[in-house]
Amino acid sequence: MTQDEWVRRGSSFGAVASAYADLRPGYPDEAVRWALAPVAADVAGLRVVDLGAGTGILTELMIRLGTDVTAVEPDAEMRAEFARRLPSVRLLTGSAEDIPLPDGSADAVLCGQAMHWFTMDRALPEIARVLRPGGVLAGLWNNDDDRVDWVAGLQTAAEGATSPALSIRRAQAAALQAMDFEPRSFLAAERAEFANAQRHTAESLVATLATHSRLLVMDPPDRDRVLVRVRDYLRTRPETSGGEFTVPLVTLVLRTTRVEADADAGAER
Repeated sequence: MTQDEWVRRGSSFGAVASAYADLRPGYPDEAVRWALAPVAADVAGLRVVDLGAGTGILTELMIRLGTDVTAVEPDAEMRAEFARRLPSVRLLTGSAEDIPLPDGSADAVLCGQAMHWFTMDRALPEIARVLRPGGVLAGLWNNDDDRVDWVAGLQTAAEGATSPALSIRRAQAAALQAMDFEPRSFLAAERAEFANAQRHTAESLVATLATHSRLLVMDPPDRDRVLVRVRDYLRTRPETSGGEFTVPLVTLVLRTTRVEADADAGAER
């Protein structure tokens, strides 16, 4: 992917903010609890930043779990949809590279479907700045489980225009995991996976796929061709041709912990 395409895709979601909020899947409670476990077994009251919060899908779950959430989102249209759905939640204009929060003010920074859009060499020091020592940075991604035959076929029908399936996301996460997360600021990253699922009809699944960035930046004739191909594929599969069905998903979580203050001091000596 070229830098220009990466920028275009990363800024494309605002145009479909309402559909994104309605159609994109949520996250399992246990995935968020695992992400926050290094901070506390009881997540209630934790000061958590939802970085790249989008329309608030992850924020809504964290509020239900009892955390004290501050959402940060760069896109105005996504913020407007967030504010419409979660009007009482603190929502700030900002990005991973410029977080409008004080030093050490967060117990955790969570990123739902967002970390791969960060400029990591600028984002990691900024995230480290707002995290308290011992705080957690975690990325969460929902992925189609392409170990299931019809899901693998869906990826083929969509010509790679959906978000990465589990097999690809695992490779991407492994590359992130192998990266030094600012070695003076973060410990080695850990990874876990959690079963997830979403109910769909063929039409709602096609509409969901249309909220993915590869399709959003396509020329309309190409986008329409891919979506017709996907719709035709779903009609031919017994698993998806008869009304509602379940799409098997896997939520992949990557977490790392902010080093304690004495480790910071030692690294700087």
